[in-house]
Amino acid sequence: MKKTILDYTLKIRLPITLFVVALAFVATFYISRAERDGIGYAPEQPIKFSHELHTGKMDIDCQYCHTGVTKGRNALVPSVNICMNCHSVARKDKPEIVKLRDYYKSGEVLPWKRVHKVPEYAYFNHSVHVNYGIRCESCHGDVRKFERIEQVKSFTMTGCLDCHRHPEDQLSYIKNVKKGPENCWTCHR
Repeated sequence: MKKTILDYTLKIRLPITLFVVALAFVATFYISRAERDGIGYAPEQPIKFSHELHTGKMDIDCQYCHTGVTKGRNALVPSVNICMNCHSVARKDKPEIVKLRDYYKSGEVLPWKRVHKVPEYAYFNHSVHVNYGIRCESCHGDVRKFERIEQVKSFTMTGCLDCHRHPEDQLSYIKNVKKGPENCWTCHR
């Protein structure tokens, strides 16, 4: 009996292909697990920055520093020149401000460590949520009380769908709150 290319494909190539695909899904699941289960993640930053002081005691709006939050997908980590709007005159002699000024003078980008991250395979747009009236603390927690920023909610599909399906539980401060989209292509593009 002569083996055909179809026999070869079904007996060897197909199982190998299915194994590689399954392995890729499993690897993606475990590699991205840290991104999904990052509750409590609060890395040491290159400059100690207190959200408690700036957004809490001084009542500076999140959008002053995170300028892209109403205009695009990303909230944008503040550049050093935004910090220097105030710190070119305020508290200039403090050690952390001196470090900040050194970054500013050198033109070097401040290497902030990202705390909140949606997995690479998911699409999230800050502006859609913020312009709808969803407050930053709905996802990021009450940062006005954080000396050091940390992740307080898990950025998983379940977390997002819980809010999209039952927004009244999460967003009681919005009148006539509507459900968010639940179709796959809303986040998976």
